[in-house]
Amino acid sequence: MSVREFISEHFHHFNAGELARCGNSLSNFLDEGGRLMVTLAGAMSTAQIGRSLGPAIKSHKVHAICCTGANLEEELFSLISRPEYEEVHEWRELRPEDEEALRKRGMNRVTDVAIPEEVFRDVEHQLASLWEDAEVAGDSRFPHEYLYDIILHGELDFNGDANKSWLVAAADANIPIFTPGWEDSTLANILAARILDRTVKDSSIIKGGLAAMQALADWYREDDSPTGILQVGGGIAGDFAISVVPMLRQDVGIDVPRWAWFAQISESKASYGGYSGAPPTEKISWDKLDVETPRFVIESDATIVLPLLLSMLE
Repeated sequence: MSVREFISEHFHHFNAGELARCGNSLSNFLDEGGRLMVTLAGAMSTAQIGRSLGPAIKSHKVHAICCTGANLEEELFSLISRPEYEEVHEWRELRPEDEEALRKRGMNRVTDVAIPEEVFRDVEHQLASLWEDAEVAGDSRFPHEYLYDIILHGELDFNGDANKSWLVAAADANIPIFTPGWEDSTLANILAARILDRTVKDSSIIKGGLAAMQALADWYREDDSPTGILQVGGGIAGDFAISVVPMLRQDVGIDVPRWAWFAQISESKASYGGYSGAPPTEKISWDKLDVETPRFVIESDATIVLPLLLSMLE
């Protein structure tokens, strides 16, 4: 029984039913020529979402990514050093002293997995050379373009399975990745440190958020195909991406189509007033979606739901 057949047989009500309806709708949307952007918040890369997102990119079901700086870099960290990661099964029971012990060993915990500090330095060594070359050449690139360079032309050894990496699949397909707020990431902190110690003197070697929004606007308009968005979590990744439409329509004055398909996987509640919990209908008032836009909200754990949803597209 395929994943799609299993879901069709067993998922009928509540969040399970919403997942089934969402998967069927997304499959039809893509079959009819739609484009899909996936936005990634949280620690989806550390949760190894590449095992399902990578194949979706390879099969041309996903056409662009908008993600946090953490998801961008942690996919590379995992690719390089996954065997050195440590599983932390009793993470709910850790005492402050246990956390301190992890810190002293150079292990950075993300819920139930700890990432070794050394991997940051391995990547830093590769990036430092690219940053210095970019400074000499007066070059400026987006964060993911430096990582694409490392993946396709660098000298790092991959200890993880490249076939299960969404970033490798994205680099091979050369799909655009938009990373708003990249400054809130380990690699950006490292670059800030190198600027402070004058190893790198020109911060413009990295294109920032305004340039990313302009590039996103170009991508959104470059194709007449209906464009949908699958929002995993909330935060800056989802809000940045979806806001390109009202920006073009209201601020630029270009009559672009609103997002043609929308789904959100989130545990946030609307009653707290946060964007992450805002229902799709609220996005209609912001000129992001139409009344007729297919809309789905799956209030569940994205590490469970997203692999199932993407596997339904196979």
